[in-house]
Amino acid sequence: MDKKSIEFLKEMMAASSPSGFETEVQQVVMKHMSKSADRVESDVLGNVAAALNEKGSPRIMLAGHCDEIGLLLQHINNDGYLYFQQIGGIYLPALQGQRVTVQGRKGKVPGVIGRKKGESTEVPKSFPIESLWVDIGAKSRKEAEDIVAIGDPITFPANFQELPNNLLLSRGFDDKIGVFAIAGIIKELSGAKFAPAVFGVSTVQEEIGTRGATTSSFNINPDIGIAIDVIEATDYPDTDKRTKGEVALGKGPVLHRGANINPVIGRMLIDTARELSMPYQVTAAAGPTGTDARAMQLVRAGVATALISVPLRYMHTSGEIISLDDIENIVKLVVTLVKKMKKDTSFLPL
Repeated sequence: MDKKSIEFLKEMMAASSPSGFETEVQQVVMKHMSKSADRVESDVLGNVAAALNEKGSPRIMLAGHCDEIGLLLQHINNDGYLYFQQIGGIYLPALQGQRVTVQGRKGKVPGVIGRKKGESTEVPKSFPIESLWVDIGAKSRKEAEDIVAIGDPITFPANFQELPNNLLLSRGFDDKIGVFAIAGIIKELSGAKFAPAVFGVSTVQEEIGTRGATTSSFNINPDIGIAIDVIEATDYPDTDKRTKGEVALGKGPVLHRGANINPVIGRMLIDTARELSMPYQVTAAAGPTGTDARAMQLVRAGVATALISVPLRYMHTSGEIISLDDIENIVKLVVTLVKKMKKDTSFLPL
């Protein structure tokens, strides 16, 4: 992968984007997408959509959500400690001792998450959110209120690192890495000839209910919706493949089969991967997936949806790991699919 793409990824990962507060990362995305797309626009929720060949057919929407998990300041006690709500499904046991940044109106305020410490051999049986607090060093509520306020988002510091075997470590790969893949697809398609209209969308508020995908897909009105998101890898110790399937980093994009996947577009993705002699993985999704594909499928009279997933370790923690090999293969897979799509391709399952 070229140096400029990696620099863009680093810039994205350094930007904060808890659900409902995605402006910082979307500014980065919009600037980058504008270099390749015919047109880029944002909407009232904060979604960013990049368009190519808008008059083409069929209309394809690629969706990756830019929002990440985080915290929201809920209460300041008399001693200046901050209590919070969670934004998205945070794994609470991983929070104790985490450094955080309160995104205050007057600037960024550093802090650390504390919890009552038991005996050295004690293993807590539960982590209720009210047992955790943020310590910003304030001595009183008044002192804290001079620099933070109720409703301020609380984020985890940037920690992007390159690991051996073409792996990357960072907080927030769920799902900025999907947006990164879509930006790569738009870049590869720019200037090429193909039949479909393509809309690459960096959606917001997925972690709290696929909200951005709902509104942006209603606006775009696609025939085909492909979500690019992450999936929990099962290639590390003590994971149960009987319930989660076999998913490994570096073994290729994960393609899905199930109710959320249109059988025609689902088969086209598998066939395309085979034509490219590309490694790919398949997993089952019996019901609606917890991704933007769920929202896109039910817009207007229905959309032919598919889901492509990036294998990821340690989801919803500040130390997520992905493989660049999988991202490069996703870009190649979708670019090839778009180029071979015909104007009259039918996605009716019957």
